[in-house]
Amino acid sequence: MTKERKKCLSPYVNLKNKLLNEIEKLKLDKNLLDDIPSKWEKHGDLVLLPASSFQNKLWSLLGGRLWDIVSEALKCQRVARKYTITNDNFRSPQVEILKGCDGWVLHIDNKIKYKYDITKCMFSAGNISEKLRIAQLSCKGETVVDLYAGIGYFTLPFLVHAKASLVHACEWNPHAVEALSKNLRLNGVKDQCIIHYGDNREVCPINVADRVNLGLIPSSERGWETACKALKLSGGVLHVHGNVTSNLHPVQYDAGEKISCPQVKPEWTVWSDYVCERMKNIFKLLYSSDWMVTVMNITRIKSYAPHIDHLVVDICCKPSENGKDLRNNINI
Repeated sequence: MTKERKKCLSPYVNLKNKLLNEIEKLKLDKNLLDDIPSKWEKHGDLVLLPASSFQNKLWSLLGGRLWDIVSEALKCQRVARKYTITNDNFRSPQVEILKGCDGWVLHIDNKIKYKYDITKCMFSAGNISEKLRIAQLSCKGETVVDLYAGIGYFTLPFLVHAKASLVHACEWNPHAVEALSKNLRLNGVKDQCIIHYGDNREVCPINVADRVNLGLIPSSERGWETACKALKLSGGVLHVHGNVTSNLHPVQYDAGEKISCPQVKPEWTVWSDYVCERMKNIFKLLYSSDWMVTVMNITRIKSYAPHIDHLVVDICCKPSENGKDLRNNINI
């Protein structure tokens, strides 16, 4: 094969050819080639293979040579393989390091640097549209509470691009807190963020926020009361995330709220109305006074299936003009 031809080979074909040579040397079944992945994730110098990759026990005959070939063909220094996410409170990834010493990687997203241990934390690449939307907000002079901060998915866009004065970041996963601390320093905003380690229902500050971000799916409802408590007594904005299941046929929405997508399913407005009513009830219980709670915007972040959409609704919350002095009437 000419040098020019070799240069044109895709990483997948290059990997397949190299492993075919090894298989022929060992006189192994060529069906082993079906175990080679055609897709993978690249995180800096680390390649993350899908769970189905190289599962046949015969690959063990190559020993460490297998991962040397993979790293050479895919032009990386480290190789790992991911499995199903653990069903724990942290949604911890299951990742096996196959070549290399550790799982720390660097991801740059909209000029923000995210460093995290791929064996301990996830990176939500599908949330890029919402991170870009947050980055376009003007939060100068504002205090933000991020109830589910993780490694800084939304905390960092609020600070770096939206220019929030201060973010209170709540997170209970110790590995995510470690990564968040690194990322705040890495992006030069460590002095503008206070990390509250633990269950946000216990550690979140009260009456401090101009806006609260509730970036948890499939539902952030368990944090709604905490979010209402976190808002300043003068009110503010809640960014409420949730997965909404819909029927087959979307319809055009013609109500007054702004909608960030061309077609809106009726279930979306049902959900946003439910969120508003629940928030009104929470404020009533907290302050024994009515609050005005209105939908500002509904945004679809992504779809998981034809019937399931990840949405975020922006809700404006204000005490009623004829309300009493709330400082003397807090039920927390």
